[in-house]
Amino acid sequence: MSAVFQQPSLARRIAPIFQGFDGLLAFAVVLLGCAGMVTMYSSGFDHGTRFMDHGRNMLLAAFIMFVVAQVPPQRLMSFAVPLYTVGVALLIAVAVFGITKKGARRWINVGVVIQPSEILKIAMPLMLAWWFQRREGQLRPLDFIVATILLGVPVGLIMKQPDLGTALLVLAAGMSVIFFAGLSWKLIVPPVVIGLVAVALIVGYESTLCADGFDWRVLHDYQKQRICTLLDPTKDPLGKGFHIIQGMIAIGSGGIGGKGFMQGTQTHLEFVPERTTDFIFAAYSEEFGLVGNVFLIVSFVFLIFRGLAIAMDAPTLFARLLAGAVTMIFFTYAFVNMGMVSGILPVVGVPLPFISYGGTAMVTLGLALGILMSISRARRLMQS
Repeated sequence: MSAVFQQPSLARRIAPIFQGFDGLLAFAVVLLGCAGMVTMYSSGFDHGTRFMDHGRNMLLAAFIMFVVAQVPPQRLMSFAVPLYTVGVALLIAVAVFGITKKGARRWINVGVVIQPSEILKIAMPLMLAWWFQRREGQLRPLDFIVATILLGVPVGLIMKQPDLGTALLVLAAGMSVIFFAGLSWKLIVPPVVIGLVAVALIVGYESTLCADGFDWRVLHDYQKQRICTLLDPTKDPLGKGFHIIQGMIAIGSGGIGGKGFMQGTQTHLEFVPERTTDFIFAAYSEEFGLVGNVFLIVSFVFLIFRGLAIAMDAPTLFARLLAGAVTMIFFTYAFVNMGMVSGILPVVGVPLPFISYGGTAMVTLGLALGILMSISRARRLMQS
């Protein structure tokens, strides 16, 4: 009598795809995604299809996350050198014959117009994690010097465009890898002290340093203006200080519980600039107040702690460094955006993850989440 083989059900066949999928990480992203959709519906109500486009961008990011999550970390490591090399080559090409818009040369036409600096947000931590993985067990000071050079080249090219916001994000991602790789505190403390002294000097001599005609040399004029505007936005309340002042008014007017969904007067009367992109946190704060802000911050903290937990449990040095750096990307995005809208950091054009409108940023976030999911999945499959 011949054996009868029963074909497995569809659910059983697709189950391996979801095996090891990190539910806690997905939960944090869903919370933030819901907050983003609600805020975009309100702040973008008269911006045509922005609400629908934001939803489409989220679905695209979710698809990218799902695809990347299926790629084992060791396979991801094989993309490190090619992706970094292509990214740096494109940055050099931008410097030579890139497209200039609004005084900045950040784009290049390769059949379609792209911004190569976005590639480095993921390529940089991949490359440095690959480098330290190769040097595992025999790290020397020279290895950290090489890593610093690998980081400094693209950051310098991006700053030259100029694009301070993206340069800051790439620098933070790269420095996270170098720090997690075991950089000595003796090398970390001096630059931090120098930075704090520089900030104190700028604050103390603001009237002199921000005077017309004073040359900061190392910074572009627009970067100098952003710092000076941060120190005293009331000097030009209808010009350079308008963004910061209106953002702080919107945040403060939200009070404890906020004005309510679709009830933000500063937002709906169009006093808040860029209310669907860089300054969407001001629109959110006005309508949902301190309670809403606590919810948002707790959601981001939960996401970041879950990412760091994935990094701690990662099976290899490469995966551990990459997961830690990717997690710090989320921290940098959120901290810098909330800080600049609140008036404690200069305005540098960094979006708020999952909340701000923007397709390119959402794709980057999808890639980052996919990497975390991949590393978490690899660990869980090893344990099963």
